[in-house]
Amino acid sequence: MVWFELFFKTSVGFILLLFVTKVLGKTQIRQLTAFDFISALILGEFIGNALYDPETNVLKVTFALFTWGGLMMIVEIITQKYKGTRHFLEGKPDIIIENGKLNREMMKRNHLDFNQLQHLLRMKDVFQIKDVNVAIIETDGTISVLKKTDQLKALPVNLINDGEIIQNNLRMIGQDEAW
Repeated sequence: MVWFELFFKTSVGFILLLFVTKVLGKTQIRQLTAFDFISALILGEFIGNALYDPETNVLKVTFALFTWGGLMMIVEIITQKYKGTRHFLEGKPDIIIENGKLNREMMKRNHLDFNQLQHLLRMKDVFQIKDVNVAIIETDGTISVLKKTDQLKALPVNLINDGEIIQNNLRMIGQDEAW
C-alpha cells in the first residue's frame, strides 16, 4: 500500500510539474533569471515534500503547484505587458567593461569579483581586459563580449522596443523623433 501511494504521488507530481513548466513556456536553462531558478527549486521542493511527508496528500500538492505556477505566470504577464516592471522583476544587463576599462561600480552592483569576471572572460576566449571593447553581464549571469578586434566597433542601439521609441537611446546617438 505504501509503494502504491508513493508511486501515485510521484506520478501526479511529475505530471503537474510537466504541465506547469509547459504552461510557463521556459525556453532554455541558460536563459533562466535568478527568480526563475529559485522558482524551479521551489517547485521541485513541493514535489519532494509531497513524496516523503505522510501528512501531505495529492490535493495539497496540486494546490501548491498551481498556486506557485499561477504566481509565476502572473509575473511573466506583468513583465510582458508593463515594460517598467522588467528592470525590477527580471533585472537588466550592465556594461562592466568599456574600452578596456573595468567599471568597478557595476561589478559591485552585480556581486561580481575579479576572479569570476576573469573566468567568464576566459569562457569567451578573452584573456586580457584591455582586449575587450565592451563586456556586458546579462540578466542570467552570462557575459557578452565585444572584442576590440571584432568588426563591430560599438554596440548597436535599439531605437524601438515593443512598438515604442526609446527616447534615451535617440538622445544617445544625437537624434530626435523627426529623424
